[in-house]
Formats: sequence, structure tokens, C-alpha cells
Amino acid sequence: MLDELDFRRKADAAVDDLKKSLIAAEDDAAIEVEEQNGALNVAFEEPPAKFVITPNTPVRQIWISALSTSFKLDWSETQKDFVLEKTGERLKPLVGRLVNQQLGEEAVSLS
Repeated sequence: MLDELDFRRKADAAVDDLKKSLIAAEDDAAIEVEEQNGALNVAFEEPPAKFVITPNTPVRQIWISALSTSFKLDWSETQKDFVLEKTGERLKPLVGRLVNQQLGEEAVSLS
């Protein structure tokens, strides 16, 4: 398991990179992205919803609350990214898939 400082560095970098990609996607999709107290919020107008992406330091995971589900991603040393163990999806592709699912169309591609 990562130590706290290493986790914070990796999580901050991953969330910041994700934020940049999501902000760039605001032009292509009806989403609004904002950062609040270290959490990333993605708001949708139609259908109305809000995703929350937040680092959870005590358990060394990034948590995503989206589509009435909680997704918990662990750091993968082999992939050098936070990964959803159940599907093997990395952070950005997973968030991209969830955003598109919410929108009901392939509106964003996060890379």
C-alpha cells in the first residue's frame, strides 16, 4: 500500500489531470465541472445528476459516486494509474464511460 504522502501526490496528479480533460470536454457535452475542497464535481443538466470524484486518503483510493453507484479505484503500480479492480478500467476511461452513460450518447472521450 502507498504511504500517505505518495498517495496524495498520485491522487492529486490524477484528479488534476482528469479535471483538465473534463473541462476540455465541457464544450462537447452538457456538463459543468468544478473543484470543491479537493473533490471534483461533474454536474449534468439533462438528465439532472451530479458525479463526485474524491480521493479517500485513509483507504488510499479514489472514490467516484456516479449513477447511484460507488466506484472505488486502487493505485496500480503496473498501470501507473488508479484502476477499478472489478473491470480493470483506468480512472479517465472509466469517468468517460460513466459521463457518456449519463448523457445517453458518446459525447466525450477522456484520454
